[in-house]
Amino acid sequence: MRRFLSALLCSTLLAAPVLAGGLGEMTEAERAAFREEVKAYLLANPEVIVEAMGVLQDREDSAAAARDLKTLADNHDAIYADAESWVGGNPDGDITVVEFMDYSCGYCRKAYSEVEELVKSDGNIRFVLKEFPILGDASVAASRFAIAVRQLHGDDAYKAAHDGLITLRGAPDEASLTRLAQDLKLDPAPILARMNSDEVTKVIAANHALANKLEISGTPTFVVDDTLVRGYVPLAGMRKIVAAERM
Repeated sequence: MRRFLSALLCSTLLAAPVLAGGLGEMTEAERAAFREEVKAYLLANPEVIVEAMGVLQDREDSAAAARDLKTLADNHDAIYADAESWVGGNPDGDITVVEFMDYSCGYCRKAYSEVEELVKSDGNIRFVLKEFPILGDASVAASRFAIAVRQLHGDDAYKAAHDGLITLRGAPDEASLTRLAQDLKLDPAPILARMNSDEVTKVIAANHALANKLEISGTPTFVVDDTLVRGYVPLAGMRKIVAAERM
């Protein structure tokens, strides 16, 4: 706030028509008097500060949206057409929703059922999942397991593993991942052996590199066609975002 007020004061001083000769031609006393006038005006009319802050915020939001659009366009194929990412929903949907997620993220877990409902109830959304473990070793282990399952057993098995991991109680250690594989009627040994393979590591590294380009640092983060949505948004809000993208 102090920095903003200083900038506002400076711009007011520089723009003031009374200073036809410029600040350099004013005496120190005149400068001090004028500053006091500006200060008094702002204190008497604080709504001016609020209005100016609103204008500044609008400009910053517009600039950020423009940057996001360019970044999304520059990385289109990596975001929407990555062969290493699971695709669900309607493959021919008119809207694509991409989620960068972490199995240890509480908000990802909260969003899980709501995103499922969004995709199912809409019927025309193409849904892409990006494994983006950022919350420690447990996150990495869960993502490695899910990716290994997909590479060995395909998309249906991956989705079942994903559903199991996002609702898993406790840590994704060897014992719990073995039980999950068995519950999915899969042989645990090949999956556990593949988890630390280069093939799995490359998928995670690529998603982290993409997130860095998109300035994504938290989960969940969604890309809804041309809109970046950073953070959890309730189901009703996600529906509004999808509707706005269709306009």
